[in-house]
Amino acid sequence: MPKVKTNRSAAKRFTKTGSGKFKRAKSGKNHFTGKKDSKSIRSLRKGTLVSDVDTPRIREILPY
Repeated sequence: MPKVKTNRSAAKRFTKTGSGKFKRAKSGKNHFTGKKDSKSIRSLRKGTLVSDVDTPRIREILPY
C-alpha cells in the first residue's frame, strides 16, 4: 500500500500532544475585536484541545 500523505494545511493548524490528543488555536481573534471585552480577547490567546467528536477526522488527515 502507498504511504498516506499528511494534509499540510491541517499540519499547520493542529499539533499532537504526548497523550495523543490534538491542540488547536481558538478562533475569533483576527478582526472584529473592538467590540469584544479585553478579558475575552485574552482568553483567546490560549490554545485548547480538539473535541472528542472531531478527533478521528483529524487523526485521518494527520497520520504521522
